[in-house]
Amino acid sequence: MTKFTDLKLDPKVLTAIVEAGYETPTPIQAGAIPPALEGKDVLGIAQTGTGKTASFTLPMITLLSKGRARARMPRSLVLCPTRELAAQVAENFDIYAKHTKLTKALLIGGVSFSEQDKLIDRGVDVLIATPGRLLDHFERGKLLLTGVQIMVVDEADRMLDMGFIPDIERIFQLTPFTRQTLFFSATMAPEIERITNTFLHGPARIEVARQATTSETITQKLVQIAPPRRDQAAKAKRELLRALIAAEGETCTNAIIFCNRKTDVDIVAKSLKTHGFNAAPIHGDLEQRQRMQTLDSFREGGLQLLIASDVAARGLDIPAVSHVFNYDLPSHAEDYVHRIGRTGRAGRLGTAISIATPADEKYLSQIQALVKMEIPRAELPEGFELSEAAHREPKTYDEDEGRRGRSRGGRDRDRGERGDRGERGEGRTRTRGGRERNREAAEALPEAIETTEAVAVEAPAAPRAEQREPREPRSEAPRRDREERRDDRRDRDERRERGGRGRDRDHGPAVVGMGDHVPDFILRSFRTTRPAAASDAASEAETEADAIETPEVVEESSES
Repeated sequence: MTKFTDLKLDPKVLTAIVEAGYETPTPIQAGAIPPALEGKDVLGIAQTGTGKTASFTLPMITLLSKGRARARMPRSLVLCPTRELAAQVAENFDIYAKHTKLTKALLIGGVSFSEQDKLIDRGVDVLIATPGRLLDHFERGKLLLTGVQIMVVDEADRMLDMGFIPDIERIFQLTPFTRQTLFFSATMAPEIERITNTFLHGPARIEVARQATTSETITQKLVQIAPPRRDQAAKAKRELLRALIAAEGETCTNAIIFCNRKTDVDIVAKSLKTHGFNAAPIHGDLEQRQRMQTLDSFREGGLQLLIASDVAARGLDIPAVSHVFNYDLPSHAEDYVHRIGRTGRAGRLGTAISIATPADEKYLSQIQALVKMEIPRAELPEGFELSEAAHREPKTYDEDEGRRGRSRGGRDRDRGERGDRGERGEGRTRTRGGRERNREAAEALPEAIETTEAVAVEAPAAPRAEQREPREPRSEAPRRDREERRDDRRDRDERRERGGRGRDRDHGPAVVGMGDHVPDFILRSFRTTRPAAASDAASEAETEADAIETPEVVEESSES
């Protein structure tokens, strides 16, 4: 059996390992450390909880024992997808490098830039960072990556899920071509394989377990429930979760409960605390200080139930987690492997219980296809029954009901009765009487038809007609009125074409969109205007031509 003393590590590192209580390396450690010490690129594939962090931390400390760091130029770089995983790597570095003089810096969000800048300016041997914060420092000119000798990418498949692959590719291009790269992942998606083929040079591939397999030390269970109402599924699952925790009894010393959404994390944590459980949430929207306090309390045993989003599915190295509950089945099958990998670590026994509803059938089939096994089904806890509240319709706000309630309260009724209040009343309630009055006004005042304002005019248009001098009745009044309107339109068109005067000149010619509307002047026939002193016979002929129903267009005379 291989021991750490057989791996040619630095004596100071071996001393720290013995003090930490380890003697025998895990399979991934035994396979990755020798080629890493030889300076080769390493591609490590192993399920979560198998000791991948020490697989690159131990050889990195040994290789960096010689040399000196320079300001703003770290000698090695470790990229992690989450703050929690980065903090875990920093803790491992402190444990194994405590007998050396190597320095480190942790670049994560939620921490002051100025404090991190001070550490970088002094010069660090090991720089542990998340991709976003690392690029922030680089773009501010506070960091140079040209001195990186060893680059580590941890949990690469999680980087892919979180959308960090473009950042990873950019960081690779900023580092020297001669660097040594250590690449670790639990699964190998096609995109991850593309990156390894591009940036790794003849890597030593270490695969100690079949991809996406679960540990044999974890007892897996699946509890299925069919809520009586689809809109009460969340409440039914919360009641079942509390029953499952109570059924485990004293064997559940502590547990991590995973939810898909941050809002569900808060709701489940509040529900558990309301029913007397020692629970607290952790997700990406919380402040970094609060997240670290919650994790420290969970590690030290002060907190029993940790409700988490997938941000905590990677990087939580808490060896003594007895249970993992999947309140929601993950939408990505790979996340199931990482979630339940939080228990049963370092050879310990663990239990993973998942809750599924009929709506989760698609996710369940994907998970079972990935792990290549059917998750054992378990019965509902003895004596468990859904409460009456899970059968009732949830009290949620209905927009239609809210509008009806406001109408009953009188606001819409007032708006309908008093159309002079509000924009909607002003445009819709004054329709019957207003339109009738406006129609009468239009008949009495033909020129009002040309304007759209007559529809919304406040007072009837009849009084304005009374102010005008009455016209003498004519037998051909309708035709002559039509002729006058056509003359007016013809005059306006001529003024606009010639540049106009006064207001037309100031505002320029009117712009009429084409679309479905065809302007009248396109449909008119062309004729030549006659001088003002034309004969009476010619005028009568012109009048008869105007009476034709087809619109006309006046062509400008050559004099104009």
